[in-house]
Amino acid sequence: MSDDPLPPSSPTSAPGRPAIRTAAVIPAAGRGVRLGPGAPKALRALGGTPMLVHAVRAMAESRAVSLVVVVAPPDGADEVKSLLDTHALPGGSWGTTDVLVVPGGESRQESVKLGLDALPEGYDIVLVHDAARPLVPVDTVDAVVEAVRDGAPAVVPALPLADTVKQVEPAATPGEPEPVVATPDRSRLRAVQTPQGFDRATLVRAHATVTDDVTDDASMVEQLGLTVVTVPGHEEAFKVTRPLDLVLAEAVLARRRLNDGF
Repeated sequence: MSDDPLPPSSPTSAPGRPAIRTAAVIPAAGRGVRLGPGAPKALRALGGTPMLVHAVRAMAESRAVSLVVVVAPPDGADEVKSLLDTHALPGGSWGTTDVLVVPGGESRQESVKLGLDALPEGYDIVLVHDAARPLVPVDTVDAVVEAVRDGAPAVVPALPLADTVKQVEPAATPGEPEPVVATPDRSRLRAVQTPQGFDRATLVRAHATVTDDVTDDASMVEQLGLTVVTVPGHEEAFKVTRPLDLVLAEAVLARRRLNDGF
């Protein structure tokens, strides 16, 4: 791993277009309590390999991504660096992609900002990717990068909803019945995934300006009054949050290995 990576020109740059300089930030400091006791969620094994390693590989597979910044638990940066070194290619590399590990904060929002702060100059596009989405296909990553290159300040991969959605009045006590107050038009709703892509200056400004507790970085850009656009997501980019998700992820990985030698 490089301690001071330099941003190379991307081999995917088209003639007449400026070179892509894209970095990905992977916040991996969370505990993942919904998966039960044990190691932090990002370090749980999937097919014998930690989910974080799969997530880093997913970013590194894109020829547009030349740096991945992994934001580790505040007291676990050395452990995560050692883990990634162990799973790198022979020679300790990740192909043409550099990997940098920095300690994170107490919240996801703080961890992403610390990852942003660690980025060297020269990277104009930043992806923010959940370590708990280990199986996102490279085509989805590339589509997000391309949409930012085409001028969107913020891009999210998204899927239409299969289920009818109800808006409810939350119960005072968890588990009690909740009255339905509205049924939103499902055709106008999307379930968003990661990586979310940003013009770097826009994302830096969002983290410097927005102090509300948010669930994703795109909503911070929305609060700046800027337009966030979607590109098609992928069903295999789901988030591994509960034990059943881990079972599904194992099945997807097994199918990939059978069909593609992944």
